[in-house]
Amino acid sequence: MDMESASSVVLQALTQATSQDTALLKPAEEQLRQWETQPGFYSVLLNIFNNHMLDVNVRWLAVLYFKNGIDRYWRRVAPNALSEEEKTSLRAGLITNFNEPVNQIATQIAVLIAKVARLDCPRQWPELIPILLESVKGQDGLQQHRALLTFYHVTKTLASKRLAQDKRLFQDLASGIYSFACSLWSHHTDCFLQQVQAVDQTHALSSLERTLLSLKVLRKLTVHGFQEPQQNMEVMGFLNAVFERLKQFLECSRQVGPENPCREKLEKTIILYTKVLLDFLEVHPCAFIPLIQRSLEFAVGYVFTPAGEGLVFERFTVQCMNLIKTIVKNEAYKPCKNIEDSKPESLEAHKIKTAFFTHPTLTEIGRRLVSHYFLLTEEELAMWEEDPEGFAVEETGGDSWKYSLRPCTEVLFLDIFHNYSQTLTPVLLEMVLNLQGPSNVEDPVQLLMKDAVYNAVGLAAYELFDNIDFDQWFNNQLLGELQVSHHRYKLIRRRVIWLIGQWISVKFKSELRPLLYEVILNLMQDPDLVVRIETATTLKLTVDDFEFRTEQFLPYLESIFSLLFQLLQQVTECDTKMQVLHVISCVIERVNIQIRPYVGCLVQYLPLLWKQSEEHNMLRCAILTTLVHLVQGLGAESKNLYLFLLPVIQLSTDVSQPPHVYLLEDGLELWLVTLENSPAITPELLRIFQNMSALLEMSSENLRTCFQIVNAYIYLSATDFLQNYAEGLCRSFCNLLKDITNEGQVQVLKRYPVVMSTYLGIMGRVLLQNASFFSSLLTQMASEYNQEIGQLLGGVIEMWVDRMDNITQPERRKLSSLALLSLLPSDNSVVQEKFCGIINICVEALHDVMTEDSDTGTLKDCMLMSHFEEPKLTDDEEPPTEQDKRKKLLALEDPVHSVSLQQYVYEKLKAQQALMGDQGFGALMETVDTEIVRQLQEFLQGL
Repeated sequence: MDMESASSVVLQALTQATSQDTALLKPAEEQLRQWETQPGFYSVLLNIFNNHMLDVNVRWLAVLYFKNGIDRYWRRVAPNALSEEEKTSLRAGLITNFNEPVNQIATQIAVLIAKVARLDCPRQWPELIPILLESVKGQDGLQQHRALLTFYHVTKTLASKRLAQDKRLFQDLASGIYSFACSLWSHHTDCFLQQVQAVDQTHALSSLERTLLSLKVLRKLTVHGFQEPQQNMEVMGFLNAVFERLKQFLECSRQVGPENPCREKLEKTIILYTKVLLDFLEVHPCAFIPLIQRSLEFAVGYVFTPAGEGLVFERFTVQCMNLIKTIVKNEAYKPCKNIEDSKPESLEAHKIKTAFFTHPTLTEIGRRLVSHYFLLTEEELAMWEEDPEGFAVEETGGDSWKYSLRPCTEVLFLDIFHNYSQTLTPVLLEMVLNLQGPSNVEDPVQLLMKDAVYNAVGLAAYELFDNIDFDQWFNNQLLGELQVSHHRYKLIRRRVIWLIGQWISVKFKSELRPLLYEVILNLMQDPDLVVRIETATTLKLTVDDFEFRTEQFLPYLESIFSLLFQLLQQVTECDTKMQVLHVISCVIERVNIQIRPYVGCLVQYLPLLWKQSEEHNMLRCAILTTLVHLVQGLGAESKNLYLFLLPVIQLSTDVSQPPHVYLLEDGLELWLVTLENSPAITPELLRIFQNMSALLEMSSENLRTCFQIVNAYIYLSATDFLQNYAEGLCRSFCNLLKDITNEGQVQVLKRYPVVMSTYLGIMGRVLLQNASFFSSLLTQMASEYNQEIGQLLGGVIEMWVDRMDNITQPERRKLSSLALLSLLPSDNSVVQEKFCGIINICVEALHDVMTEDSDTGTLKDCMLMSHFEEPKLTDDEEPPTEQDKRKKLLALEDPVHSVSLQQYVYEKLKAQQALMGDQGFGALMETVDTEIVRQLQEFLQGL
C-alpha cells in the first residue's frame, strides 16, 4: 500500500463505515475487510487514529480495526501474517507519544498495545517497558496518565499468561519494576490525601485516577510476580501498608460526600485494596499467614464493631466478609485430623485463627450477623410492597443479588457456624428462646428480628440437627405462627413456611406430612403473593424429598394443583412463572398417572403461555420440562396434546431455527417421552423425524438421546418408519463412524469387549432372522476384499468362536448360539470344519440358560417367555410406558425368548445327521471334545 494515496482512500472508507446510511456503510465495510491483509494497511490505520484533528468516530473505528488485526494477523504463523518489518514500524509508532485526548480511544489504544505486548514483549519489544516507565515519570499530566493507563493494561495482560516460561519472564519483570511501582503508588496516594485535605477537588481527582491505576499495576505484580512473595520484604511491606492506606481512605470518605466527583473512584480504590488482599490470599495462602491476624482485626473491626459506623458502604462490607470467610474456610489453614501429619504452616495459621476467634468475638459476630445484617431493610420491605414478584425472585437467588450483601452475609454465617458450631449454637438457641410465642403485630422491630432469627435457624438446619426438636417446635410454635392472619404478620408466615422447607429433608416426621399439606393448602390462598410463591417453593422441596409418600399427598392433590395453576396464571414475571412451573413439574413427576384428572386447565393454558413466551427462551425451557412430566403422567392419553405438542417439538429440535440453541436438549427429551408414550404412529409424528438428519450431523452431546429417539420410532412402527427413513439413517450412521477422531477410536478400543459383543449381537440378528441378506452380504464383502465366500465365512465363524468370551450377557450368548446353529444342517465343508467350535459355543450357552424346573425336576430354558403380564405396582412405582409394553410384546417374538435353545440344538443336530447319514455325522461329532459331547448329551436327555 502506498502510504500517501492509501491514507485518503482508507480515511474515506472509515468515514463511510461510520455512516448511518447502509448504502454507504456496507460497501465501506466490505472494502475495509478486503484491505485487512494488504501490506501497509495497519500503518495507515496507525496514522489515522494518531491524528487528533480527525473525527473521533473515524479514529475510534481505526483503532478497532487495528485491534482486530492483531488477533488475526500478528502471529508469525497466522495466514496473511504481517511482515516483521511492518510490525517493527508499528511497535515504534504505538509508543511515540502518550497524548491521546479522548479517554475512550486512549483506553482502546492501551488495550491494543497490551495485545501486541502479549505476543512480543520482552523479546521482540524490549524497549516497551523502559519507555512506559520513563513516560510515567514525566511532568506532563496527560502523558503521565496515558502512559500509566498503558502500563496497567500491559502488566495485566502479561500477568495473565500461564505457561511456565511466560510466568518466569513476568517474575523477572516484576522484580525489576516493583520498587518503582511502589514508589509511584505511594507518591500519588500521598498527593491525593493532601489534596483532599486542601479541598482541591480537581487535582484530587487527577491524583486519585493515578493512584487507582498504579494500585492496579501493583495488584498484578504482587499476586502474580513472585513465586515466594513472603521472602520479599518490599512485597510484604506493601501488603502491610494496604491496611493503613485503607484506613486513611475510609476516613477520607467522611470528607468526600456523595456529590463529590471523587466519590465513585474513591470507593473503587477502597474495593481495589480489598481485592489485593483477597487475590493474594487465594493465590498465596501460605504467604498470607503473617497477614491473617491483621486482616481479621481489620475486617471484623469495621464490619462487626462500632468502628465501621458511618464509614463502610455495602460493597466494602461484602469484601470484608469475603476476606473473613476465605480465611475461616481455607483448607491450607486447617490441621489434619492427625496433628502430627499437619504442615507447620497449617498449624501456625490455625493457632492464629484460634487465638482470634475467642468466645466473645464469635458471640458478637454471630449476634450481629443475625440481629443486624439479616434484618430486612426498608428498601427490601418497600420492594415487597411495590414489586412482590421481583422481591420473591431475588430472595430465592436472583442474579442481581449475586454480589450484594444479603447472600454474602448468609454464606459467611454458614461458614462460621459450621466451623464454630459449639460456640454459636447456644447463642442462636437463646435468640430463638427469647422469641417464643406470637410476636406483637404492632412492633415491627420484633417482627423483623423474628424473621432474621428464623432465617438463621433455617440456614443452619443441618448444623442444628441434634439441638432442635423440629417436630415439636413445628407443632407447638410454628403452626400457631402460620395461623396469625394479620397482614403485617405476612413477614413471619412467609419466613416460617420457608423455614419448614429448609428442615423438611433434615428432620421432619413422615406422620406430620398431612398436617403440612393442610398448611400449604391454606397458605396457597394467603392474601400476600410473596407468601404464596414461598409456599409453592416449600411444596417443591417437600415432594422432592425422599420421604415423600404419594398416598399421603393424594387427598390434597386436586386443591393444591388447582391453586398452583391459579398462581401460574396470576404471576406476570418470566422468572416467577418459571419458578411456579418447576413446582408444577415436580408435583406431576411425583404423582405420575394420579395427575390425569386435574390437568385439563393446565393443558389448555400451556399453548397460550408458549405463545406469550416467544422472546423468553428460558421460560420456554421450563414449559418443555413441564410438558415432559405431563406426557409421562398422561401416558397414552398424551396423544390428545399432539396439536400443540408436535409443533413445539418441531421448533425446539430444528437446528435451522435460532431458538434451538436454548431449547434443543429439553426438546429432544420431550420428543423421546412423546414417542415412548404414544399409542400409535401418526403422519405428523413421523414427519418430525425430518429434523433428525441435521441433528446427527452435529454429533453433539445429545447424540445418545437422538439414538434413543431412533429406537423409539422403531419400537413404535418399524415398517412405516424404516420405509421412510432407513436409507438416510444408514448414510448418517456411516458418516458418524467415519467422523470418529483418534481420541474416539482410543476410547472405543478401551471398551473393546463391549463393542465386540455389540457387533456380534448385530451379526447374530442378521444371520438368524434374515439369512438371505447375510448370504448376499458375504458375497458383496468377498468381492470387495477379493476373497472366496467360503474363506470369508470360515473367518467369521472362527472369529465368533474366539470372541465368545467378550459376550457377557446371557441373552446375547444365547443369540450367538442360535445364529451359528442356524447354519445347520449344511453340507458346506467350511461350516463342517467349524462344527466343533459351534458345538462348544452351544454347550456354553446351555450352561447359561438351562435351569431346573421346580415342578418337574427337569431342565428348562429360563429365557423362554410365553405370555405378557401387567406388573402389579405400588403407589410410588411408575407404570410402564407404551414403549415398555411394546418391548415386552416384541420380546415374545424374539427367538431368544420364544425358541428353546435345548430343542433347537436337538433339531439342528438331528437335521445334520439326516443330511450326512449316521456314519458321516458320527465322524463329525468325533471332532468335538469328548467332555463337551458328554455335557451336550446331558442337556439333550429326554428329547
